[in-house]
Amino acid sequence: MTISAPLVIVGASYAGTQLAASARELGFDAPILMFGDEPHLPYQRPPLSKGLLTGKTTVDQLELRSPDFFSSNSIELRRGVRVTGIDAAACTITLADGSRHPYGWLALTTGARCRELPVPGAKLNGVHQLRTLDDALRIADALARSERACVIGGGFIGLEVASALRTRGAQITVIESLPRLLARTFPEQMSDYVRQAHTQRGIGFEFGHGVKALHGASRVEAVELDDGRRIACDMVVLGIGVVPNVELAAQAGLALDNGIVTDALGRSSDSRILAVGDVANMALPSIPGRPARARLESIQAANDGARTAATTLVGRNQPFTCIPWFWSDQFDLKFQMAGIAMPGDTPVLRGDMTQDRFSVFYLRDGVIVAAHSVNRPAEHMQSRKLIAAGARITAQQLTDADYDLKSALGSA
Repeated sequence: MTISAPLVIVGASYAGTQLAASARELGFDAPILMFGDEPHLPYQRPPLSKGLLTGKTTVDQLELRSPDFFSSNSIELRRGVRVTGIDAAACTITLADGSRHPYGWLALTTGARCRELPVPGAKLNGVHQLRTLDDALRIADALARSERACVIGGGFIGLEVASALRTRGAQITVIESLPRLLARTFPEQMSDYVRQAHTQRGIGFEFGHGVKALHGASRVEAVELDDGRRIACDMVVLGIGVVPNVELAAQAGLALDNGIVTDALGRSSDSRILAVGDVANMALPSIPGRPARARLESIQAANDGARTAATTLVGRNQPFTCIPWFWSDQFDLKFQMAGIAMPGDTPVLRGDMTQDRFSVFYLRDGVIVAAHSVNRPAEHMQSRKLIAAGARITAQQLTDADYDLKSALGSA
């Protein structure tokens, strides 16, 4: 059936922009209407916690696609417009101004928002979160007047911000409620390495303590820990995770489970509504020992998921089969991660951690299922191929610096 009603995309970041681009590349010829609640053109997000804060990246370098891209592909982008409702039965959306728009296909690429810190003082001046370009600009502006900052949260965003602020000369304390950094992502060996690397570069840490309150007359002056100690600061950045923006999906009656539940084609429980990006809890390729689905918070997952969803739009269904990968820049360290490591996997070190150039591979019954690399981009690229191939390899081969990893590609 030919659909003359438009594809309506709610959300104008990576997933939404890639979905529109891929749909046109595959010959989708119905109108495409994209709504974004920010006033900016779609922009790159990784530099917000990296280059934009250190000054290496300027705002005019963040453009994700040029204005000509949208006009030349007949994609109508409406910026600064908020979608407030979905009528799934009538196949319409409602905007904040009360106007309604029909859709043939609806794609929710609404992303996620920063988790709030539920303590007294969390709304003081000088307390920041980082999700949008405007957030990053406010932090960069505040940094010019700050000497001591507390970063609450020892995940990737928290550590990226801490390294960027430290590079600009601020004294930094990272507060992590868990006993170690990146505990939900890295095994203890990698967590210990990250802690040592940051400590050597001037970052202070407080582990195993929650935040009881933030203090200050009108502007933040100290962070109070749950043991009563106070850490003086003139700036706080929150990095305590995100919450998927599922409110519209809930209103539409879609199945939810830590995001919008989708199949391997990006389809929600409503066959006319797709979900892609940080908001989507995607079905993953079946691999023994790995979750059947996950909400993957990465640009790679957003782009790959959008390409998959685009095949659904044109009836060329190609399920999501990509190996998850992502990266993080912290000081002079480039972390690159591929696959999903699980408890019980065997970590094998290849290289020298003391030289800040190494990879940790994860074996499951002799098969490479994940790899974490630091300053070894070529090895990261190789690891993605090995994981996709289900390559078998021994720990002894991995630890041998002379062993050519390409040799393992034929062992699947």
